[in-house]
Amino acid sequence: MEKLYFSFIIPVYNRPEETKELLESFTRLEGDIDYEIVIVEDGSSVKSEDVVQSFGSQLNISYFYKKNSGPGDSRNFGMRYAEGNYYIILDSDVILPPNYLVEVNGFLSNTYYDCFGGPDAAHRSFSSLQKAINFAMTSFITTGGIRGGKRQVQDFQPRSFNMGLSKKAFLETGGFGKIHPGEDPDLSLRLLKLGFKTVLIETAYVYHKRRISWSKFYKQVNKFGMVRPILNQWHPKSKSLTYWLPTLFSTGLVMAIGFSLFNFMLPLYVYGFYFAVAFVLALISSKSVIVAVLSLVAILIQFFGYGYGFIKSTFNLLVLGRQPEKAFPHLFFS
Repeated sequence: MEKLYFSFIIPVYNRPEETKELLESFTRLEGDIDYEIVIVEDGSSVKSEDVVQSFGSQLNISYFYKKNSGPGDSRNFGMRYAEGNYYIILDSDVILPPNYLVEVNGFLSNTYYDCFGGPDAAHRSFSSLQKAINFAMTSFITTGGIRGGKRQVQDFQPRSFNMGLSKKAFLETGGFGKIHPGEDPDLSLRLLKLGFKTVLIETAYVYHKRRISWSKFYKQVNKFGMVRPILNQWHPKSKSLTYWLPTLFSTGLVMAIGFSLFNFMLPLYVYGFYFAVAFVLALISSKSVIVAVLSLVAILIQFFGYGYGFIKSTFNLLVLGRQPEKAFPHLFFS
């Protein structure tokens, strides 16, 4: 294996303050490891060019501005212009811990994979809302803990807020497609079909800041739910009953509340026990009652948003027989 030379690919859209925080975290990276940073401005009206230039003397960094075509196409653009032989793709709303590149380089040097994903974590400086949403997105009691990196997983479907891809894998797949969100698991599944291996590197975590509100969080997870049946249609072998769980959870909760009106309380007690466990786990991890309470709200929004999106998309694709691009044009960039 040739020596790894990393190119960080970061699409940016109207987020100069995020870009500044991320680049500041690059200046604190440990280890004598070669890398470059490629910033791709995706048609922003509020540009990050001045921010990027201010780091020119500290970091090996290049900046490109292009018309808006979505994050997937912007990542592909960056990889085409990058000089490295291994690309690390980040969202602009992440912050790197100092040991990030040391962990990635050490893992890939010992056990090479053409694609990896890393977990996300909540930094102590995050707001209570950000910590609550992070808990809902990473806890084993909600997502099985995979996003939170509880274990190493082969054939993992990385997410593009923290994802690595070899140059060879990029060239053979053509990179990301036009769907968004869902462009990252789509790429992962196409990689697996071609015989490439993917993996979750538990120690390669980032702090995922998620500048988000409850309404934005609902829209995000709702889109995640809508995208999954499309991916299942494109990649039939990826189907799993697991993807039905948010829909079943939400439907069951509504039914449990209905049963309670007729004094049949057992189903509601079961849900009460689940939320009690979730509260305790969130309290232990965050050491904050406020975060623990907000985590319960985040879990409800996550399950109902994803579950509704999933069943809506399933109905349109399987029952009505509609094509994904026709049924959900807002999920695709032209």
